[in-house]
Amino acid sequence: MRSLPVLSESSASPTDDGPRATEPPRRLPSWLKRALPRGNENFFTHDLLRELRLETVCENARCPNRPECYARRTATFMILGNVCTRPCGFCSVPRGQPEMLEDNEPDRVAEAAFRLGLKHVVITSVTRDDLPDGGADHFARCVEAVRARTGSRVEVLTPDFLGDLAAVDRVLAARPEVYNHNTETVPRLYKKVRGRADYRRSLDLLAHVKRTHPEITTKSGLMLGLGETTDELLEVLADLRAVRCDLLTLGQYLAPTLKHIPVVRYVPPAEFDALAVLARSLGFQQVASGPFVRSSYHADEMVSSHAQ
Repeated sequence: MRSLPVLSESSASPTDDGPRATEPPRRLPSWLKRALPRGNENFFTHDLLRELRLETVCENARCPNRPECYARRTATFMILGNVCTRPCGFCSVPRGQPEMLEDNEPDRVAEAAFRLGLKHVVITSVTRDDLPDGGADHFARCVEAVRARTGSRVEVLTPDFLGDLAAVDRVLAARPEVYNHNTETVPRLYKKVRGRADYRRSLDLLAHVKRTHPEITTKSGLMLGLGETTDELLEVLADLRAVRCDLLTLGQYLAPTLKHIPVVRYVPPAEFDALAVLARSLGFQQVASGPFVRSSYHADEMVSSHAQ
């Protein structure tokens, strides 16, 4: 399998200092074009979320799978508001001063999960470094409310809580079936892509979850096409397996706007397939790898396959 090239400084590509403002937008390759789903289920999900005043990562992160997932009556709930305290270069969620927490948000998430008929509920959040516990207690309350209302399996996708393992323990106390925390990219690109995040901190979080609650499935994901090499990617996969990460997602990075980090390379579907085979050979129990794969894309199917 050939390497994923890091483009030279003379190429129309980002450098480690950030994107070049003059880079023209790239035309999407054919494999990144898809038809919109038919029917009215998309509107049912959209209207329900508006009625219950809920945020989703589907909309705030401009996920390309939103029409498909909404049509399947599913969504990834984004709690703790819609303003993030971290300046990540890849994400379209607004940054700034977040608002106060809403005490009834856990009940509204649970009601939405019930009315959508979800059997697997994914809950993520903005990063709230302004809160003493990073929002961990609120996370736990959402898990508990969803389970009490629906009996569903719950997957959390949390921030790193600035390495506060007591905050991680508070989320774990709610007993989510899946604990997801994304490494997102290779260590060399962290400063450009993830801002104040820390690669070792993310690995330590996943290690702590598996060490203290080995029965909980752990999961992580990366975006490809940011300038990583195959060797760098394989080192990350090896690190994830070293902390006994169970599930892996690999997807194509797509710049939300021209102000975000530009795409260095569009990875062909065949290469995603080859990476999935390689990742499984390293010991990941389930791997979702493809251009449109995201952390919670078809998460229910991935976990169901893992449980069999």
